[in-house]
Amino acid sequence: MGMTMTQKILAAHAGLPSVEAGQLIEANLDMVLGNDVTTPVAIHEMEKFNNQEVFHKDKIAMVLDHFTPNKDIKSAEHCKCVRDYAAQHQITNFFDVGEVGIEHALLPEKGLVVAGDAVIGADSHTCTYGALGAFSTGVGSTDMAAGMATGKAWFKVPSAIRFVLTGKPAKWISGKDIILHIIGMIGVDGALYKSMEFTGDGIAYLSMDDRFTMANMAIEAGGKNGIFPVDATTIAYMKDHAKKEFTVYEADEDAEYEATYTIDLSQLKPTVAFPHLPENTKTIDEVGDIPIDQVVIGSCTNGHISDLRIAADIMKGRKAAKGLRVIIIPATQEIYLQAMEEGLLKTFIEAGAVVSTPTCGPCLGGHMGILAAGERAVATTNRNFVGRMGHVESEVYLASPAVAAASAITGKISGPSELEA
Repeated sequence: MGMTMTQKILAAHAGLPSVEAGQLIEANLDMVLGNDVTTPVAIHEMEKFNNQEVFHKDKIAMVLDHFTPNKDIKSAEHCKCVRDYAAQHQITNFFDVGEVGIEHALLPEKGLVVAGDAVIGADSHTCTYGALGAFSTGVGSTDMAAGMATGKAWFKVPSAIRFVLTGKPAKWISGKDIILHIIGMIGVDGALYKSMEFTGDGIAYLSMDDRFTMANMAIEAGGKNGIFPVDATTIAYMKDHAKKEFTVYEADEDAEYEATYTIDLSQLKPTVAFPHLPENTKTIDEVGDIPIDQVVIGSCTNGHISDLRIAADIMKGRKAAKGLRVIIIPATQEIYLQAMEEGLLKTFIEAGAVVSTPTCGPCLGGHMGILAAGERAVATTNRNFVGRMGHVESEVYLASPAVAAASAITGKISGPSELEA
């Protein structure tokens, strides 16, 4: 029986000729990632080991992005713990305020993950790097500690679901609309502990940012990971960002999939996930009249430069609705600088928005935009659980940067085509 892309990567990292779904393996790791929330827990676990040295100072990344710049004393203590540990162990890839970015945008940008890698991270959205043709998945802090100490991790080899993407997306349709459509179709547990493998001629129309967005939200369907084939777009991105050697794996023709879904991208409409699950999706023409209090454009899901360009294109020469708070969060310092040089930040500020330093911020109810009871937000983030962005009686509607920007202008959930009419 043939293997999927994910299974081939795992077999190679386990030193095995082949693996099959359900098999338990121990795999060598190319990168172990943690942030300011999860790394302190891993560090304290490391302190219990007899050997407290890290396995490889170049293959660990520590990114202070969740509650930074420090929002309170507790977050300051967490960051100091990580900062001191990184200095003590000479961790090469330690990113603090001033050079930090949201971890899942930062690592690809820095060239720290490439095709064929096996990556774990103590953050559920570590599955983002599947956009590059890598196997990457989120783990707990204890597994992060074991990974830092040994450079290895145990996995149960996942079975796979194949998503065949065909056709060319219409204007304003992005990776966010595609993945929300998929999650709405299969549900938040539709790919539970499975590899979501994307194929088809429609992928050629997707930018790397689109692919990062889609792989990022594989976890919102319960996926163990999401993964894209390596094509010319992927290779061009890696050559531009990374110095590491990469390995291209392709699924066998007789690879086994539990299910196959074919999605015609040309038929998709802008899609919004209603509270309080990402599967509660409606197309923009089904939304109705829903006034909002806040718009957030950013996060590891949609804080890329292309996302900011889309939002600025819609907001240019317009003003945010009176009484509406609009928060823009570039995902990394490099993206922030590029947006400034292109005049995007000027467009946002003239429209009445504020622009934040790179941070996860309000996405997880951290800071920089917490909601009060009864308030509604349209956000380009990845989760809209109860209380995710603040008060348990607040509501978060997940959408693309295009929908978020249009909604910022109208003051209610709106598609960009409404502004063109």
